[in-house]
Amino acid sequence: MLSVAHASVWHWEQVGTELNRMRAKMLLAEVHALLGFGPSAFSLASEILNYFSTRDTPDWEIALTHTIYAHAAHAAGKSTKHRAAYAKAVAAIGVIENAEERDIVSKTFENIPVP
Repeated sequence: MLSVAHASVWHWEQVGTELNRMRAKMLLAEVHALLGFGPSAFSLASEILNYFSTRDTPDWEIALTHTIYAHAAHAAGKSTKHRAAYAKAVAAIGVIENAEERDIVSKTFENIPVP
């Protein structure tokens, strides 16, 4: 899982757009959080939060960004940031218009410990 996430980042750095690269980093941040690599997960998640929150971003992607940031904050032991991001993720998931996209983001959200 970790190797595939790193390969994805490498691939998109070679041939992708900035959006492709940031989505690959989003995957890598989530994998790092799942594996308990708190500092690197949080660094990556902070980068993607900054990227996706400063441009026109689809509702599902904003929700996924907050979800992964919350997970990374938890992995990094940043309880205040975890709690705030968790609440933002809940709110953002609640406004995803497309049911299929909401279900996909919700499956990732299920991995995050409740604050």
